[in-house]
Amino acid sequence: MNSLGRLIRRTALMLVGGLLLAFSLLIYIGGETLLNRYVDHRLLELAETLGRIIEQRPELIRNAGGELVALGQNGRSQEEQHELREASHTVRVLSVDGQLVWKGSDVVPRPPVLRTLLDQVARGETVFDLVHLQDGSPIRRVSIPVSRGGEIRYLLQAEESLHYAQETLRGLAILLMIGSGAIMLIAWAGSVWIARMVLTPIEQLSRRAETMSEADLGERLVLDSPFREFHRLTHAFNAMMDRFQKSCRSQRRFVDYAAHEMQTPLTVLQGNLEVTLQKARTTAEYRDALIGNLEQVEKLITLARSLLTLTKVTGDRPPVRPEPLLLQPLVEDLLAELALLAEDRQVTLTCDAVPVPPVSGDAQWLKQALINLLDNSLRYTPPGGKVIVRLRHVEGRVEIAVRDTGHGIEPEHLPHLFEHFYRTDKARARDSGGTGLGLAIVKGIVEAHGGTVAVETKVGMGSEFTLRLPIPTREPVEV
Repeated sequence: MNSLGRLIRRTALMLVGGLLLAFSLLIYIGGETLLNRYVDHRLLELAETLGRIIEQRPELIRNAGGELVALGQNGRSQEEQHELREASHTVRVLSVDGQLVWKGSDVVPRPPVLRTLLDQVARGETVFDLVHLQDGSPIRRVSIPVSRGGEIRYLLQAEESLHYAQETLRGLAILLMIGSGAIMLIAWAGSVWIARMVLTPIEQLSRRAETMSEADLGERLVLDSPFREFHRLTHAFNAMMDRFQKSCRSQRRFVDYAAHEMQTPLTVLQGNLEVTLQKARTTAEYRDALIGNLEQVEKLITLARSLLTLTKVTGDRPPVRPEPLLLQPLVEDLLAELALLAEDRQVTLTCDAVPVPPVSGDAQWLKQALINLLDNSLRYTPPGGKVIVRLRHVEGRVEIAVRDTGHGIEPEHLPHLFEHFYRTDKARARDSGGTGLGLAIVKGIVEAHGGTVAVETKVGMGSEFTLRLPIPTREPVEV
């Protein structure tokens, strides 16, 4: 597996190396181009200067005797003599057919001039070329035409050795390599420092996470880092630990409550069986014992079913299959089914519903949530009381409210009302037959539909549970 620190160092070196290579090539090529242009400009300026002198004083060529060093003996001015001496070491004058007319005193033999070059100059062109001497030394040369009376009579060639230019470029290349090497060393050291600065907090976080046990869930990480991103990472890690700790506590409490709830009917079952088996009994006594045990088995079955339902609706993938659903028919049908139960408990069950937009929901699960709420309301509403179901459309949501005229719930119980196995002292006593999971299941079902559940209550006046479900937005239809 690759190391992030090694990746940072390798990436930094590759990036800096690539930039240095591109920069060095740019500097070298640019320096070479500028130096060549400077040499060409000097040669051209020198050749044009000498060409103008020859055009103005053609007798200089005729009287030179083949060597430019003797030109100072024929009454020329000191300025002319200086200009010709400056050019004498690198200048040749040829006829249009390529014959040498005169040359500088230090000009060594050159290869014959190509016919194509003579033709180009004869057409009035200025030609630059590169000549290599016998020892391999490169010579930059410019050839220009020299006219007389509007006719090209001579070919003037000015030359300059590129030895010093190449030495300059070689020195530039060495300087660039030394500078690039130094920068690469600095970049490597900088990448190591950056990698350490970046990875040290992450390594601390990793070591802390690896050594953390259940007993350390209450501890929180503190990173001494000046970077905002690491503070954000620390905050996210601690927030995750808060959620994890809360989840562990909830799970532990859930398991404890579930075990406690199962222990009571199992203990009763065990006691009944032990008492029954202590001595021989009549058929009626055995029947009574079996009936008592059957009641405890039914409690266990109800508890197991509630636990299974709660696990489904509060899991990562609730088994909810939403589809467009009209709530008014569902509520009316459910109240019709519970009418006999309400009549048996001498509670008036009514419906106050108005037409509302369809919601996106699963009819089976929403019906289960309403059954749990109505069962609670009917169970804890005294005879002669009322249970009213209201259906309203409020601010982009559909609200289903179940209101009863029971005892109500004390304020200290409200924060824990939707927790698993939570019961109030009066209205949620275990003797009533409930499992303490009904409201937790209601909350899980509603949240799986993207909604919320709330309760309003007043002791002595009853309670009202309200389910709020979102109305799906309609996407615009293309015309």
